[in-house]
Amino acid sequence: MLNDKEKEFIAFWEANRLRQRKFIKYIQYGLPLGVAIGFGILASLISGWYKRASMVVNADPSLILVLLLAIILIVIFISIFTVRHRWDLNEQHYRELLSRRDRE
Repeated sequence: MLNDKEKEFIAFWEANRLRQRKFIKYIQYGLPLGVAIGFGILASLISGWYKRASMVVNADPSLILVLLLAIILIVIFISIFTVRHRWDLNEQHYRELLSRRDRE
């Protein structure tokens, strides 16, 4: 027997599962985590705690552009991956609850 919370989740997910699969939702929900990780990488580079990395970046100024591009790609990857993973977990939970409901 499903409890009230599980029934509410089934109703919510039936109504919102296709809407949460859109690309705009990926950016909306996953971007803060991606930006936090990108900011951490950038802060680590700027702080200069690893002297050899600072020397390499200072030796060739074009590496700064490569690092910024890499950080942007990391932010995009993290934002898309986290939202898709959360959607997959919710979908799996939804299917498990449906199969449990159908067995009863």
